[in-house]
Amino acid sequence: MLAGEAPMTDTLHSDDPSRSADCPPCTGTPALDRIEAHRAEIGEGFVIRRALPTAKRRMVGPWCFLDHLGPAAYSAGNGLAVGPHPHIGLQTFTWLVEGEIFHRDSLGTEQIIRPGQVNLMTAGRGIAHSEDTVTPDAGRVHAAQLWIALPEAERHRAPSFAHYPSLPRVTRDGVTATVLAGEHAGERAPAEVFSPMVGVDFHAPGPAATEAPLDPRFEHAVMAMSGEVDVEGERISPGTLLYLGRGRSTFSLRCNDEARLLLVGGAPFGEEILMWWNFVGRTPEDIIEAAADWNEGRRFAEVVGSPSPRIPAPDTARVRMRRPSGPV
Repeated sequence: MLAGEAPMTDTLHSDDPSRSADCPPCTGTPALDRIEAHRAEIGEGFVIRRALPTAKRRMVGPWCFLDHLGPAAYSAGNGLAVGPHPHIGLQTFTWLVEGEIFHRDSLGTEQIIRPGQVNLMTAGRGIAHSEDTVTPDAGRVHAAQLWIALPEAERHRAPSFAHYPSLPRVTRDGVTATVLAGEHAGERAPAEVFSPMVGVDFHAPGPAATEAPLDPRFEHAVMAMSGEVDVEGERISPGTLLYLGRGRSTFSLRCNDEARLLLVGGAPFGEEILMWWNFVGRTPEDIIEAAADWNEGRRFAEVVGSPSPRIPAPDTARVRMRRPSGPV
């Protein structure tokens, strides 16, 4: 977000919680389903595209949230300013393409993330963090911010934070694949995750065409972060998530100019989750308790050093009204 605006998690926030079973289940066969991201523009043309969750697809493997931020230029004093806010039941995953972001959290972590690096914060039973521009100077930012739902056996674990400044890369046919999570093309990312999954950034500096391997046991989706890319004959540009389904051992990509493509995937998540604001739980009670704990100063330690104001949890009235919709 930009200074003086609502946080990115609030910009597209709905009072209605998102239940993973309220959309079609993972298909067991290949698919080419186009999903248009929700789009918001704040401040000086700062564009946020929310590709997950949507009514058509809540999750891809354990990936349950995907925001594409920018690319955007901002003037002095109008950079990122996401004040302290809480999370439970998930991992936050930041992949930075341009700019710098200063992460602070309630564990006392202070970490600047720079292009080509990943920040991975495991909320577990509860953590709070902030994200701010490093300096008040003018600059640019381009990033993907994702959440990974923690399985039941891990969602109450102690919170933690990890920074990965170096990631494995594979270049083939003029396309460089950076392995962000899981394994791809014989390379394994260092990020500690708790479900079978994969995340890969594909970057072509110019015209290119290649075929990339996939795990046929996983469901996958791709999103263009810049340029236009043909994936399995479907042309996508920023703002479109292309769901590939399951059962693919490869996928083709082609571009006529510089382009960047993000791949996410994983084993279909075998648990139903409930998402609202910054929380991933299983029941409305999980969410309501976490919101009350944050607003009333329980559970979550303070984030020290952020210049941005603390963000209160919204009213949970709609969460209280939520009832299971039955078998899907």
